[in-house]
Amino acid sequence: MAKKNLSKFKKIDEGFIIPSGLNSVPKSELVYIGDYVKKPQVGDVVYCRVTTISQHVRLENKQGRIHDLYKGSEFIGVFGNRYAPDQFEAIVPNRRTRNVDLFSWGGLVGQVLHKNDAMRDPTQVEILGSIYNAEGKPINTLNYQLVRQRTEKVKKPRAKMILVCGTAMNSGKSTTAAAIIWSLKRAGHHVRAAKVTGTASLKDILLMNDAGAKHFADFTFLGYPSTYMLGLPELEEIFNSLDLRYANNPENYWVVEFADGISQRETAMLLHSEMVRDRIDRLVFCAADTFGAIGGVEMLRSEFGLEPAAVSGICTSSPLFIQEIKRYLQLPVLNNKTFDYREILKTLGVKRKNGQSV
Repeated sequence: MAKKNLSKFKKIDEGFIIPSGLNSVPKSELVYIGDYVKKPQVGDVVYCRVTTISQHVRLENKQGRIHDLYKGSEFIGVFGNRYAPDQFEAIVPNRRTRNVDLFSWGGLVGQVLHKNDAMRDPTQVEILGSIYNAEGKPINTLNYQLVRQRTEKVKKPRAKMILVCGTAMNSGKSTTAAAIIWSLKRAGHHVRAAKVTGTASLKDILLMNDAGAKHFADFTFLGYPSTYMLGLPELEEIFNSLDLRYANNPENYWVVEFADGISQRETAMLLHSEMVRDRIDRLVFCAADTFGAIGGVEMLRSEFGLEPAAVSGICTSSPLFIQEIKRYLQLPVLNNKTFDYREILKTLGVKRKNGQSV
């Protein structure tokens, strides 16, 4: 854009919040507020002001710090889609509108289609303008990557992938992934970690880091504010790029989480993908209760032809659920709350780094 046109833009004042949905975009790129004139697309970055506080009262920034929101708070948001049965289903509007919903503490905005009855209405925001860089070009997160997109085929041997999936959101997947990472680390293994699908939030991958994964990433590292409504090529591109970046060493472990449940669109697509199936070394399935575990394991077997190495999740907090699961499924149960690394590694059939049994 010509230099003379920059006079039409307003310089962004200091003090605005950059949420984790813009994880891939450097702060130095966020320079101007300009006209908001076109139909929004996934990844479009806009300047927002809170008009009505409701469900979301906080934002998570790019460093993982949590900011309180007030009426009149200003932040930089990103258009995206969301699938969250416990909260909202939301999409990018099919027309330009200045009044939109905030439906994720990662700063995603758009139009809420459905909400869980336990939720309040979404927090309302007004779009004040689109965000432009120093050259006057509009910002879209998909144009920025912290991990280079890779399309070449995976070479073997590779790091052993432990996949964690479950019945639904909030079934205990992230806690289970952390318990597995911590146990592998205690046994002397080098661990990398990734969350391949979901909605922008650093909380889960920072938990992986806290548990011992020195290198960790998710889809936002490739510019995606969420993975809802992506096609299989985009999903496989995310998986493949993270695999090639973090799982090249066959001596390491790569712990991977898929968001939501195995009946959810994107998770099901990935579980059917040969690219993903060829990489699974062990699969741990998470559920909230016995019937969730029974039904989920049956679906894994009948729909996907996959056999879990163990059952875990919220259900392992209850000794009675554990007894029921062992009786009906005859599968090992990985207790994700005790952090007994010897028992966890024994359940997974993993040895210490030096080859000795745990």
